[in-house]
Amino acid sequence: MSMQVSLQTTGRVPWTRRPAALLAVAAARVLIRLRPKRLRRVLSALARGARPADAQRALAARDAVVAVSTRCAGQGCLQRAVATALLCRSAGTWPDWCTGVRARPFQAHAWVEVDGRAVGEPEDIGFYRTVMSVRATARQPVEANRGADS
Repeated sequence: MSMQVSLQTTGRVPWTRRPAALLAVAAARVLIRLRPKRLRRVLSALARGARPADAQRALAARDAVVAVSTRCAGQGCLQRAVATALLCRSAGTWPDWCTGVRARPFQAHAWVEVDGRAVGEPEDIGFYRTVMSVRATARQPVEANRGADS
């Protein structure tokens, strides 16, 4: 049985952002070969210290990844989500990276979220139940931690 695949289309990426997007796609290609537990550990380590991403930057990162990679523009949702998170991290931010499944029809998917909303995904994303995620965590100021100890 064959499946129709349509590639997502975006505008052109400025040449100044292409190298970073290509590097994120290449790094994601390596990372997605890791076992899920190790992938989550690596992404959690990368997310440490990053500010939460805003929807506009996360969408721009996703669009850049889709523009430079045919695989990410098609069925490569895991690589697309990891590359998007890595590209955001290169700018000092981190979106919520998620993977999940839906039951009918069974399908697995990976995506990024900002404030609990999927970025650049179709409306049916609400049918997916999150199985694994690496959430953005804002760092608390050091002064606030010291005040609690005294």
